[in-house]
Formats: sequence, structure tokens, C-alpha cells
Amino acid sequence: MVFTFPTLLSMKLQPLSLLLVMYFCAFATSSEIASEANALLKWKASLDNHSQASLSSWIGNNPCNWLGIACDVSSSVSNINLTRVGLRGTLQSLNFSLLPNILILNMSYNSLSGSIPPQIDALSNLNTLDLSTNKLFGSIPNTIGNLSKLQYLNLSANGLSGPIPNEVGNLKSLLTFDIFTNNLSGPIPPSLGNLPHLQSIHIFENQLSGSIPSTLGNLSKLTMLSLSSNKLTGTIPPSIGNLTNAKVICFIGNDLSGEIPIELEKLTGLECLQLADNNFIGQIPQNVCLGGNLKFFTAGNNNFTGQIPESLRKCYSLKRLRLQQNLLSGDITDFFDVLPNLNYIDLSDNSFHGQVSPKWGKFHSLTSLMISNNNLSGVIPPELGGAFNLRVLHLSSNHLTGTIPLELCNLTYLFDLLISNNSLSGNIPIKISSLQELKYLELGSNDFTGLIPGQLGDLLNLLSMDLSQNRLEGNIPLEIGSLDYLTSLDLSGNLLSGTIPPTLGGIQHLERLNLSHNSLSGGLSSLEGMISLTSFDVSYNQFEGPLPNILAFQNTTIDTLRNNKGLCGNVSGLTPCTLLSGKKSHNHVTKKVLISVLPLSLAILMLALFVFGVWYHLRQNSKKKQDQATDLLSPRSPSLLLPMWSFGGKMMFENIIEATEYFDDKYLIGVGGQGRVYKALLPTGELVAVKKLHSVPDGEMLNQKAFTSEIQALTEIRHRNIVKLHGFCSHSQYSFLVCEFLEKGDVKKILKDDEQAIALDWNKRVDIVKGVANALCYMHHDCSPPIVHRDISSKNVLLDSDDVAHVADFGTAKFLNPDSSNWTSFAGTYGYAAPELAYTMEANEKCDVYSFGVFALEILFGEHPGDVTSSLLLSSSSTMTSTLDHMSLMVKLDERLPHPTSPIDKEVISIVKIAIACLTESPRSRPTMEQVAKELAMSSRSSSMSPQTHTEMKD
Repeated sequence: MVFTFPTLLSMKLQPLSLLLVMYFCAFATSSEIASEANALLKWKASLDNHSQASLSSWIGNNPCNWLGIACDVSSSVSNINLTRVGLRGTLQSLNFSLLPNILILNMSYNSLSGSIPPQIDALSNLNTLDLSTNKLFGSIPNTIGNLSKLQYLNLSANGLSGPIPNEVGNLKSLLTFDIFTNNLSGPIPPSLGNLPHLQSIHIFENQLSGSIPSTLGNLSKLTMLSLSSNKLTGTIPPSIGNLTNAKVICFIGNDLSGEIPIELEKLTGLECLQLADNNFIGQIPQNVCLGGNLKFFTAGNNNFTGQIPESLRKCYSLKRLRLQQNLLSGDITDFFDVLPNLNYIDLSDNSFHGQVSPKWGKFHSLTSLMISNNNLSGVIPPELGGAFNLRVLHLSSNHLTGTIPLELCNLTYLFDLLISNNSLSGNIPIKISSLQELKYLELGSNDFTGLIPGQLGDLLNLLSMDLSQNRLEGNIPLEIGSLDYLTSLDLSGNLLSGTIPPTLGGIQHLERLNLSHNSLSGGLSSLEGMISLTSFDVSYNQFEGPLPNILAFQNTTIDTLRNNKGLCGNVSGLTPCTLLSGKKSHNHVTKKVLISVLPLSLAILMLALFVFGVWYHLRQNSKKKQDQATDLLSPRSPSLLLPMWSFGGKMMFENIIEATEYFDDKYLIGVGGQGRVYKALLPTGELVAVKKLHSVPDGEMLNQKAFTSEIQALTEIRHRNIVKLHGFCSHSQYSFLVCEFLEKGDVKKILKDDEQAIALDWNKRVDIVKGVANALCYMHHDCSPPIVHRDISSKNVLLDSDDVAHVADFGTAKFLNPDSSNWTSFAGTYGYAAPELAYTMEANEKCDVYSFGVFALEILFGEHPGDVTSSLLLSSSSTMTSTLDHMSLMVKLDERLPHPTSPIDKEVISIVKIAIACLTESPRSRPTMEQVAKELAMSSRSSSMSPQTHTEMKD
């Protein structure tokens, strides 16, 4: 107990007694602080070396001055905030009983392992417990229910297992309950319904089973309820209709069944209702948009019947509507009013009839219109070309007639056009070549006639083209060989004739090829360049001669080759090619050439063949490297994503695409060398940054390599000052990274804005420099193998809302191999790159050290140091104690801020000195980032370097 002086006076003690009591109280308080310090120091000693280095300020007996520690008025520890510090170890050595006054315990985004100690209930005053995004395992201890003052509980993104303890129902003060993305099993405890103040429940992505407790309907203040991606069964209890403050309710991806209770119509404040991927039956609630607030409604992949609810007809707030894969019916010709905010609608795989309404052309926000696999008839309305933001148009498997309207070719953002399996006719319009963003073109199973337009070769981003089962005739256009990114080509079931154009074999990414059921002739030798081919079908043509010597043809069966004129090869059912006849034919041709070609022509031919051979060898090596980088990400899978904190796999891919409206520029927040960065608000309320790889034909290998490097680096890294990777996706349509969103953006932009630059005072700037130094120190000295960033600059350092620095953009990062040289091509930003990169391409840590020096001066000057770096190189200053240099640079400090005064001026001077040492011309004379980080940590206590450290840094 801590006594205040007025309290002691009120006890009316004699003067001597009063002095004694005050003495013993002060002793007791001092003893309590010492106990807190000892408890924290003992726990620090149990962590790994890197963690202990991160907590280097934890020395002495006064924890109030330590990193991440805050104290109350009595100097007792009240807050522990160690988020993103890179801690590794367990909580077992932390004596919670010696920390009775803690209000906040936040150790999120670290690498803590082991279980949550039951003794955590000793923190009886705890208000906030956040252990999210660690590597904790084991069960949630029952004793957690003893934390009666707890308001915020977050244990998400760990490996916790076992049931949710029923004792959580004792947390009467709880406001948020976040335990998503774990391996928890068993039922949802009904006791959760006993928490009168609860506002949000996020328990998605677990293994929870059983039914949804009806007691959840008691939570009158609940605004968010997410139970998605579990194994819940049974029906939705009608009591959910009592959650009148609910804005988000998510049941996606369970085994729920039965009808949707009509009571849900009472939730007039709902903005997001997600029912998809369950076994619901009956009708969709008729008044689901009664309140006029609904933005996201997902009910796909269920067994709903009947018509679309009338309330959705005029739901003007609606942004995304997904009703695919149900048993819905009715005429949808003119069902919907023009909804101004609707950007995504999927009605595929139902039993709708009617026509494609011309009204869809007035939906100017619409990016995706999908009505495939229904019973629509009539023509594709030309007015659809007015929906100028359309990216995806799926009308396949209906009964549409007529031609492709030329107006569709005005949809310049369109990348996915699927109108196969209809009764469309006429020619494929030449103007389709204007759809430069097109990646998927499926026109198969229609009644198209005429020639295949050569202009299709202008669709350079095309990944898949299906023109099968039509009545197309003539030759395969030479221009098809220009489609370098094409992975699937289906021309089967047409009236095509002539030979395979030699350019077709140049599509080296092609994986699937179907030329069957045509009248094509000649040999197959032009396909030998298709090194990526995995499946093919050339049956029912007039082909002859030997099979191409590539793996796909070596592992095939007669089914893909039958009914041709004279194919031969080592496939059961084919006649083997006669080696002798092949030799005779070869010798006969050779003799004719030798007789008819002059010696000079022969020499020219040999030279040309030699040049071609060198070019082909280099190209093959380049492609091989690219394929190795691509294989790391398994791009042939539909999507590859690390579901570290939210929905996983395909669902996450779709959520990112929808949240950015197919990467619309209105969500764009930055453009870099490897990609464009977008801000995405997911349906769960998570705000993330999405870095989409550039789609530049000539830069594919570079971009893929950068993408691979960034994933490799960020999956190895977890540090407070390095941007957090949530997940990534390598997809046939897009490749992107999903990272934490950092509110204030990059330092370069901030320094250019006077208002923001002035708000970035000297204390904040010093902390930014320290943060970047700590990040580089961690990469160089605590990662195995070491990681070199190679592009440290102000545009690649981002700030969060608290102005904490995070190093970003690891597209040029390189893992150093200690057993070999680390030579590579140039990477970095001019003005920050080390001078030795002009004559050597060896990647090492000292390149980052130089870039850090430039960055440190830029932070202090408020702009790039420019010629200052050249002057420092010319002066050959290799010591940090050069008074002339550092004093002359102090006059260049950012004039928008008052000149730094004591005590921060000492740290600014220290940074200038360190920057000078980092900018030394000789790499060997530059300090290591470990030395820099240590010196910066010491600079808060000393205005100059110790002689010992100075000597270390010089060496």
C-alpha cells in the first residue's frame, strides 16, 4: 500500500510516529520498485541474445526509464508495451505477482513461444492484454477469467489450441475479445453472453465446433461478430436478431444449416452480412437491406431458393453482392435499380432467366459483373460498354445470341472476358485488340466464323485464350506467337488448316495447348521451344513426322496424338521413327545444300548459326533463372497466400481484389520500382497495404526476382522497425504482397511537406534514425544468413501513426552467402548507393551502412544532403571525431525547426558524427551497423563517443 502525505496527516500521528511511518512507507515503495525491476530483469535474462540487445536500456533499478515501460505517479510499473521488438523466448520466467499494478501488457508482433502462464491472473488490475501475432501454443488458461478489470483481450495469430475456457464469462468489463487465427477447438462458450459491455468478438479461423450459443443475443452493445472459417453446425439462433447495434456479422465457411431467422431483419444498422459457404436453405431474408446501410452482402455457395429479396433492388448503399452457387430463380432483366455504389455483383450458378439488361451500362462504379451459368437469353446489349470501369465480365453458359457488340471493346480496363458456351455468332471483332489489359479471353463453344484475327497478338498481357468449338477457319495467325505470357491456348474443334506457325513455339510459358479436331498439317517440330508445356492435344488433324523432343511429348499417351496422318515416336500406338530413314533424309538434304550454296554463303550461314546459338543459350539461362524464381512461389496454383491473421487462400485473394476494386487508382498510395502500393480495407475491418507487382513485359524476370526476394526477406524477419508481412499471393492474374498499413507514409514525402516536416521534431527524427539503425543491425547481425537491403533511402522508410520508423521495400534485398562471393547486378537508388558500386558489384553490409549515412543526414537536413556526401568523400574523413566536419554540417540542419537545444542537441551531434563515419569512401573504414546502433543507444547519455567505441568503429 502506498500512503500519500495528506493520508498520513489524517491519521493524527505524533510527529515521531509520523516520521517513522513515512520512512517505512518510502522504504516499502522503494522495495516494491526494486522487486519490479528484478522481476523484469530476470525475465530479460531468459530471452535470446537478440532480445536482450533490444532491451539494452533495461539496466539499473529504475524501470521507469526503460524501453517500453511506463510508471504511475508512485513510480510503480503500470504499462509494458513491447510490441514489434523482435522478442524471442517465453513468458514462463516473468513473475507476474511482483507486477501488481500493471494496467497494460502489450507484447504483440514478436516471436514469443511457449504457453500462457496460469499465473497471469496475478495482474489483477490489468486493463489490456495483447499477446497477438506471436508463436504461443498450448491452451488458454482458465485463470484468465480472474482478470476482472480486463477490457481488451487479444490473443490472435498464435498457435493456441484446446477449448475457449468457460471462465471468460467472468470478464465483466471486457469490450473486445480477439482470439482469431489459432487452432482452438470445442464449442463457443455460452458464458460469452454474460459480458454486458462486449462490443466485438473475433474468433474466426479456428477449429471451433458445435452450435452458435443463443446467449450471444444478450450482447446488446455488440457491433462486430465474426465466427467465420470454423466448423460450426446447427442453425443461426433467432436471438442474434437482438444485436441491434451490430454492424458486421460474419458466418462464412462453416457447416451451418437451416433457414435464416427472420429476426435478422431487425438489424437495420448492418453494414456487412456474410453467410457464404454454408448449407443454408430457404429464402434470403426479404428485408435484409431495410435499414439502408448494407454495403457487403455475401450469401454464395448455399442452397437458397426463391427470388432475390426486393429490399436489395433499391439498396443504394450496397457495394458488393455475392449470391453465386445457389438455387435462386426469377427474371432479372430489369430487377435492379441503378445502384451508384455497387462495384461487384456475382449471380453465377443459379437459375435466373431474362436478358442482360442495358441498364447495367449505367452502373458506373461496377468493376465485376458475373452472371455465368444461368438461363439468360437475348443479346449482349451494346449499352454495356457504358460501364467503363468494368474489369470482369462473365456471361458464360447461358443462351445468348447475336454478335459481340463493338462497344464492349471500349472497356479499356477489362481483363477478364468470359462469354463461352452460348450461341453467339459472327466474326471475332478486330477491335478487340484495344482491350490491352485483357488477361483472360474465353469465346469457346459458340458459333463464331471467319478467320482468327491476327490482332489478337496485340493483347500482350493475355494469359489464357479459348476459341474452341466454333467454326473458325484459315491458318493460325503468326501474331499469336507474340503472346509471351500465354499459359493456356485452346483452338480445338474448329476448321483451321495449314501448318503450325513457327512463332507458336516461341511461347515458352505455355503450359496447356489444344489443337485437336481441326485440319492442321505438317510437322510438330516448331513446338520444341515450348519448355513449359505440361498438357497438350493434337489429335484428329493431319500432322506427320517425329514428335518434338520435349518432356510433354515423352510422357504422353496415344489419346493426345491419335487420328493423324503419319506421326511417329516412342509412344504406345505410334509407329517408331526409323533412325536410318531419318539419317538418309538428313544426308540427302545436306548434299543438296552443299552443292548449291557457295562457300561464302556457307560461311555467312555458319556465323549466323553461331550468333543464334549464343543468343539462344543466354535466353535459356535467363528463362531458367526466372523459372526457378517463379517455382519458389508455385505460380501454377490458383493462389498462394500466408493466412497469418485473416481469411486464408482464395477468400483472401478475392477480398484483396474486391477491396481495391481490381487495383483502382483511387486506392493507390504509392508507386515504386517494382510495384504499385494500394490501401485496402477488408470486410473484417483490417486496413492493409497491398504491393502489386508491375506487369511490364520487358521486366518480368526482374519483377519476379524482386517479388521472390521481398517474400524471402520478410518471412525471415520480425522486428519492430521492419514492415510486417501479413501474406503474399502469386497468382496467374496478379502477384502481390499484403503488409501492415503505416498511416503516415514514407519519410521522403513527409520531409517535402512543410507542415508534416515541422511536426517531425528533433526527438522524433532522432528516434527515426535509431529505428532504421536497429533494423539494419538486426538484418546484418541477427539474421542467418545476413540480409542486405541494398536500397535504404527516405522513400523506403515508412512511419506509423506514432512516428515509429519501419524499413520497407525488400525487392532488392539479398541473403549473403558466407561460403562464396556475393556479386550481383546494381540495385539501389542513385544518391544513396555506395561509391564502390561504380566499379564493383559485390553486395555486402557496408553498402547499407553508406546508404544509412545519407539517410541520417537527410533526416537532419530535411532534404537529401546532395553534394555534402561528395565533399565528405573527397575529404577522406574516416574518423567520427572530426570537429570541423560535424560542426560545419550542423549549420545545414533543417531550418523549419528551431535549432536543437539540450539535451537533444547532443544526440543530433552524435548522429552527424556517425553519418560522417558511414560515408567514408573506404568500405572497410565504415563502422558496422551493430557499432552504429550501440553508439546511438549510448548517445542519449553522452554527447561524445567513448574512445573505446571510436577505436572499434575505426577498425
